[in-house]
Formats: sequence, C-alpha cells, structure tokens
Amino acid sequence: MHENEDENEDATMTVVRLAEERDAAEIALIHRTSRTETMPYLPPSTRSHEQVTVWVRDVVMRQGPTWVAERGGRILGFAAVDGDLLAHLYLRPEVLRQGVGTLLLDEVKRHRPDGVSLYVFQQNTRARAFYQRHGFTVVATGDGSGNMEKLPDLTLRWSPEAVASPLQG
Repeated sequence: MHENEDENEDATMTVVRLAEERDAAEIALIHRTSRTETMPYLPPSTRSHEQVTVWVRDVVMRQGPTWVAERGGRILGFAAVDGDLLAHLYLRPEVLRQGVGTLLLDEVKRHRPDGVSLYVFQQNTRARAFYQRHGFTVVATGDGSGNMEKLPDLTLRWSPEAVASPLQG
C-alpha cells in the first residue's frame, strides 16, 4: 500500500503480510473457530485457547513462513508452510468465498514456485473444491491412520508443470 492511499481503502483492502509473534493469539482463535464451524465432523477440541496460542507461536510459526490476510487491522485468515507442505490455511468462517483464501494461497505459491502439497480430509468437500479450482490434484489417499483425527484424508499437490501441461502438446 502507498502512504497516500485513502483511509477508506485501507479499511476495505485485504493485504497479506508475514505473521508476527503478536498475531499468535488471533491465529489460534481463527484456527479453532474455523475447525469448529466448518468441519463439524471433527472431534471436539480438547485444547484451550492458550494452549493453541502457544502451539501456533512455538511450533507453527517456527516451522516455516506464516502469512496472515488482514483487512482494516483485523486478521481474516492465515496460511503456514513447512517445507513444501501447506500445513495450514484457515479463514474466519464469515469471510469464506470472499477471495481471502485465494490471496493467501497465491502468496504460498509465490514462495513455493516449484510446487506445494497439502492434506485435506476427504469429508471436507468445500476445501477440496477450493484447491481443485486452484490447480491441485489428488496424489494419494489415506485411511486416517496418519492423522490425529483418524479420518480418511487426501494428499493434494500443486505444481506449475501440472498446470501448464494441458496447454502443451
């Protein structure tokens, strides 16, 4: 953003920036709220907000870059990577389908131009459709034995070659 932009634009423009330690509590709240409201099939959380905040600050944010999408000073969602794995992408439920997830995913792709993988629960049809729209394909299926929720999952992968390949030939 430029310094001379109108203040009203600041309030309505969504920006993506690297998360800071001070964002951990808000990221934890988004993580917990999103999982509860958008994935009701998950087992109830047994961790307190404080425990999740510590996990975000001491684990998630130290594994690799974590970005937040922010509008008017309010964090709307976050994405975190660990190597070439998109480990987390969560939004406030009230901002779904407003382009916030796309902004975060574009930032991840920009920083992982060789490709990125992720895990998604098979039941999470909304997330699966989102990732499919953004060029991810299924590369493996799991029976849930590899995740703590014990729910069947999929491994998805995006790579620039896979996106470009249909145009070649």
